[in-house]
Amino acid sequence: MQKILVLNGPNLNLLGTRQPEVYGTTTLKMVEDMCAAHGQSLGLQVSHLQSNHEGVLIDAIHAARGVHDGIVLNAGAFTHTSVALMDAIASAEVPVVEVHLSNIHAREAFRHHSYIAPVAIGQICGFGALGYKMALDALAVHLSEGDGS
Repeated sequence: MQKILVLNGPNLNLLGTRQPEVYGTTTLKMVEDMCAAHGQSLGLQVSHLQSNHEGVLIDAIHAARGVHDGIVLNAGAFTHTSVALMDAIASAEVPVVEVHLSNIHAREAFRHHSYIAPVAIGQICGFGALGYKMALDALAVHLSEGDGS
C-alpha cells in the first residue's frame, strides 16, 4: 500500500473556527478523517501532521523521503514566504501536491505567488476541503502512471 503524508501548516489547526467565510466550517479533524477514508478507497495509507512551525514541516518533508510515496501539502501562509520549504521539497524527491482551501489567486496580491508551486506536481486551490480529496486522486494517478498524464 502506498503511503501519503498530508501536511498542514500554520493556523490550519483552527479550521472550522478561523475565518469560516474564507476557509469554511470543516475542522482539521474532519479533513484528516476524510483524507484517511478517501485514501483507503484509493488503496493509499494516509498519515497526517499539522504544525505552526516551519522547521517541523521541513523536517517532515525530509523524513518522508524513502518512507512516503507522496505528500499533500497545505503550507498556509508559508506558501508565500518559504524558500526553505521549496528547497526541502526539491531535495526530498517525493511528489507533492499543493493544496489551498481558498482560491489564493483571487485574494490579496501577496497570496498570488507560491514558492511551493515550482517544485510541486500540481496545485489545487479554491475548492475548500474537497481540494484534499482532489490532491489524493491526483497523487494516486501520478503514482500509478509514473507521471500523472
